[in-house]
Amino acid sequence: MKVAVYRKEHFNAAHRLHNPNWSDEKNAEIFGKCNNPNFHGHNYELIVKLIGPVDPETGYVYDMKILSDLIKKEVLDKFDHKNLNHDTDEFKNLNPTAENIAVVIWNILREKIDIKHELIIRLYETERNFVEYDGNI
Repeated sequence: MKVAVYRKEHFNAAHRLHNPNWSDEKNAEIFGKCNNPNFHGHNYELIVKLIGPVDPETGYVYDMKILSDLIKKEVLDKFDHKNLNHDTDEFKNLNPTAENIAVVIWNILREKIDIKHELIIRLYETERNFVEYDGNI
């Protein structure tokens, strides 16, 4: 028997979508307002989904307090109220699109969560724009 559990968190971060190999004109054409040289920000909503067996001793798939603390330490403390392009190692050479942010978060958490749990990251950049990454495929 497998059950899914979810933890929702929020963080705020600034970024600029920019490909240094392109001209300013092409960057503006492709990324539009997201290419603002002065950056722009989002109130990201992060949903971490774990799927796994229910532990017969605890009744948990995963201890949600442990998951909350893990997300805070490994994701929120790194990215919240940061300029992703300048303040993080993860995006020094990686365009901080929602897609790339979701993959980075998945990779960070995957190292810390037992492989018996399937991990899926859903990241809302806005209420209407979100991405989901399931590195288990």
